[in-house]
Amino acid sequence: MTRVLIVEARFYPHISDALYDGAAHALDIAGVHSERLDVPGALEIPAAIKLTSGNYDGFVALGCVIRGETYHFEIVARESARGLMDLAVRDGLFIGNGILTVENEEQALMRARRDQLDKGGDAARACLALMALGGRGS
Repeated sequence: MTRVLIVEARFYPHISDALYDGAAHALDIAGVHSERLDVPGALEIPAAIKLTSGNYDGFVALGCVIRGETYHFEIVARESARGLMDLAVRDGLFIGNGILTVENEEQALMRARRDQLDKGGDAARACLALMALGGRGS
């Protein structure tokens, strides 16, 4: 059975819950077993994926980084994306990136909700597409 781990940054719980709803729904429709792992923030997602990489066929990274008044937004957005890309390219992991990088909460919720832009579902479908390309589909 295909197993996918959804790694979810809980810094904005209501946003990550909406992202999770879309991701879990997309994986359920595909008939893929998924598990959920919570981490504090987006920077912890790549490490969590690396630490669990031997136990799952694919990964969905979910979280949200909202621009603030400091440079921290750029660091978190860039480094979380770089970490995920390194794991995908260097280690050959199948990862759908659903970490939102937005200006405000309104943008985040529009992108997160399944009945709107459903970026969590998009990330799950990206993971499944990469798994199929790599011969690991369900």
